[in-house]
Amino acid sequence: MTLLKTYSMSSKSWYKSVLLVFAFAMINPMLGRSQELNCQVQINSQQIAIGDNTIFDALQQSVFEFMNNRRWTNDKYSPAERIDCSILIQMDKRLSTDTYEATFQISSSRPIYGTTYSSNVFKYQDESVQFKYLQFDVLDFSTNAYISELTSILGYYAYVILAMDYDSYSLYGGDENWQLAQQIVSNSTSSGQAGWQSFSSRNNRYWLVQNYLNPRFKPLRECQYKYHRLGFDQMVDNVQKGRAEVTKALTMIEKVHKAEPNSFNTRLYFTAKNDEIIKLYSKAEPSEKEQIITLLETIDPANSNKYSDIRTAGQ
Repeated sequence: MTLLKTYSMSSKSWYKSVLLVFAFAMINPMLGRSQELNCQVQINSQQIAIGDNTIFDALQQSVFEFMNNRRWTNDKYSPAERIDCSILIQMDKRLSTDTYEATFQISSSRPIYGTTYSSNVFKYQDESVQFKYLQFDVLDFSTNAYISELTSILGYYAYVILAMDYDSYSLYGGDENWQLAQQIVSNSTSSGQAGWQSFSSRNNRYWLVQNYLNPRFKPLRECQYKYHRLGFDQMVDNVQKGRAEVTKALTMIEKVHKAEPNSFNTRLYFTAKNDEIIKLYSKAEPSEKEQIITLLETIDPANSNKYSDIRTAGQ
């Protein structure tokens, strides 16, 4: 996967750069095949009182290596193209010597073309996750079988992050990664652990993927693409035109709202985007502000009070 970037260098400098890259590639065949994720990992164990906290240091290192050192796709990434994301694991309870209950906070962002700004793409808090871990455990994983709760969850969110990112660069570009996340759900259903089954909740890992692969939610995925590529990525040249494209993109969510009012996926979308949207429209014309407020109060009623602030913002 190659992001759209511009480089200003002479043809001679470019040629020398190519030769240098080729030379390093001969020495290190992994050059140019960087992993996809740039994942920051943090373990918060303050709520658990045990004599030796080195187990949590080991867990943090293991999760970091699992997310960052694994090849998740066959696509080629340069180091600069890796997806910025983070996982915060709040250790809530120690249920036994090797079993914990925790809350996972996952987020990801993507750069906006021609700027230093990064836009939130995914933000989710997965609560009451139970998993087993002993110090020096090897985190084994397969998309074809359930091996452990911890690696299934980590692998699942790796593919969700990839799917959301790919959807933001090309229309339905995340299909393959959504399908792999769905495969992990299918493998994990028999584990009996919460979050993998359709009947336990409408707001869980099962429904996140199931909805995104449901044709009813295609307008939400189309919005994901148009919001970023046709909207924000164009603002470096023309803010007003880019904002107009964002409005068109958000209007598409009305179709999802009518079919699935207050759906889990729509709420997740606005969890990542509502602050950014408010900032974007704070400098819009009054008529444009009223148009977007009316739309947002309909498709994202949970944040309607926040959206009303757009009227007075920027004055």
